Amino acid sequence: MEHTYDELKKKTVAQLREIASGMEHEAVQGYTQLNKEHLLTALCNALNIDSHKRHAVKAAGIDKKKIKSQMKALKKERDAALESHDHPQLKTVRRKMHELRRTLRKAAANAAKSGKKSAGKEKK
Repeated sequence: MEHTYDELKKKTVAQLREIASGMEHEAVQGYTQLNKEHLLTALCNALNIDSHKRHAVKAAGIDKKKIKSQMKALKKERDAALESHDHPQLKTVRRKMHELRRTLRKAAANAAKSGKKSAGKEKK
């Protein structure tokens, strides 16, 4: 059976130990002595599951990939402007990069705020 990190994280220690008992991998050796955090890490290693949580930017009208590609292009322009000592061009490129970085940060902050608000509503 295929497992995901989120699925394993929701399981109890007893359930995780049951999964580990059916495995013969060096990462889960001594699974009866491990606490949930260490057992979860060991199972992720044994099952080749990525244990990092990926957060999606949930901002209206923000295309993160597009902004990142624009940043890459602007970095190349910035390097060219530095090489040619074109200070006015350098200033405009740096200003554009600054605006794009701010856009990403604002989107991430807004997503975090909305996530906290919705989590607070669920708890009540």
